[in-house]
Amino acid sequence: MGRSRTSQLQASCWAAFLTLAAWPAYAGGTQLPMEGAEAESFLRSAAVVGRKAIGSGISQSQKLTLSDGTRTAHAAWKTIHQHFFGLQQMAGGRAEFDFRDSWEHDVAAYELDKLLGTGLVPPTVERHLDGKAGALQLWIEHATDEYDRRHRKLQPPNLAIWNARQADERLLRELAYDTDYNIRNTLYDPAFRVYAIDFSRAFRIQPQLQDPERLSRFSRAVLERLRALDRPILDERLGHWLDRLQIAGLLSRRDRILELVEKRIATQGEAQTLTP
Repeated sequence: MGRSRTSQLQASCWAAFLTLAAWPAYAGGTQLPMEGAEAESFLRSAAVVGRKAIGSGISQSQKLTLSDGTRTAHAAWKTIHQHFFGLQQMAGGRAEFDFRDSWEHDVAAYELDKLLGTGLVPPTVERHLDGKAGALQLWIEHATDEYDRRHRKLQPPNLAIWNARQADERLLRELAYDTDYNIRNTLYDPAFRVYAIDFSRAFRIQPQLQDPERLSRFSRAVLERLRALDRPILDERLGHWLDRLQIAGLLSRRDRILELVEKRIATQGEAQTLTP
């Protein structure tokens, strides 16, 4: 092998090493300590052994340390609960009708995420601590958000999977009518798994989509679950945290998403619209 070829190989290896070192997945990071029913049970019953302010966001959330005597894990604790009827003047001069900002929406987002099978929202439960009701959400350890990913120019190891997960998140946030999304609310764990957090200002009563142009690719599996949603299912699974107008708005947006899918297929074809 010639000197130039050796130098090229060494440069490629060094570039790969820098990419790996820049992303915490390759520095001994951990995945979620538990998922599903196991995580929900832990969040509902584990003792609070420590807490501190998260220090970001407007909901004054806290990071709790939980222990069941065997396992220890962290969780985000949110108690904000506001609902202003009618038209409200918001910061920056923007007006909003029927403004809501509630921890209940974070629990509803997790339950909706389970119905769709997207696996984007970290395990989240309702819990009562110190006389307050709130949402307790499992903490994503060693997480990087989308803002930092862009700033550090980090690339996912599997672009196709990452793009599909991004499409799932856009669908979930449109379906939930999340009015307060920013790129700090998309997280990646050390394996580059995508998570969607902070839905406290979602689930408005509006029947329309916020930005349908953001929806261009759709998972076949998620669409099948989306079509299966109906009023009885949503009342049973989300009705404890959403009222009837919120659920009606969600179903209307579901219908508009399905109409959009059909239009995309008609104009662009299934191959450009649907993913497995």
